[in-house]
Amino acid sequence: MASENQRLLGISGSQRQASYNTMALRLAAEQVPPHSKLDVVDWRSIPPFDADYLARSGYPRTVAELRAGIEAADGIVIATPEYNFSIPGMLKNLLDWVSRGADQPLARKPVAILSASPGPLGGARVQYDLGKVLLFMDARVLAKPEVFIGNAAAKFDAEGRCIDVDTIRFVGLQMTAFSTWIDQVRRM
Repeated sequence: MASENQRLLGISGSQRQASYNTMALRLAAEQVPPHSKLDVVDWRSIPPFDADYLARSGYPRTVAELRAGIEAADGIVIATPEYNFSIPGMLKNLLDWVSRGADQPLARKPVAILSASPGPLGGARVQYDLGKVLLFMDARVLAKPEVFIGNAAAKFDAEGRCIDVDTIRFVGLQMTAFSTWIDQVRRM
């Protein structure tokens, strides 16, 4: 049985206004169990990673706030597109900032990944690359069920709501499994 009041943080790998992955995160927020709440973070102000800046001045305020949000969350949900068969550069940049320091907020943190794409594969390749990066960061990535939303343009309406019954069901199954995974990771 899942714990009460799970706080989830959602990160979209796309910063586009009409991002299918942000739409997928909103769908995930609608599908989490009643005891969970998923808040999508706006991370547009994260600067390019700069090790010299970090050594000289510490984390920029926006990075420090994101790290604190990740630390406070019970789990992280990442919905990301696939750029050139891999992780979007800005999402990788965000992870590079988050991973610095001995107090890595993603260490032992449960993470669920989903992806949406206008193409037929639904971002399958990005999930494997992102999983490798998160594994190195010692995150606890949910293995199953995987959610790949292919042909996303036909699955979301003009207002960004999912209109595909199977997609709604798959995302719901993943969010239910993720809630259980969070509790399992806590007991490890």
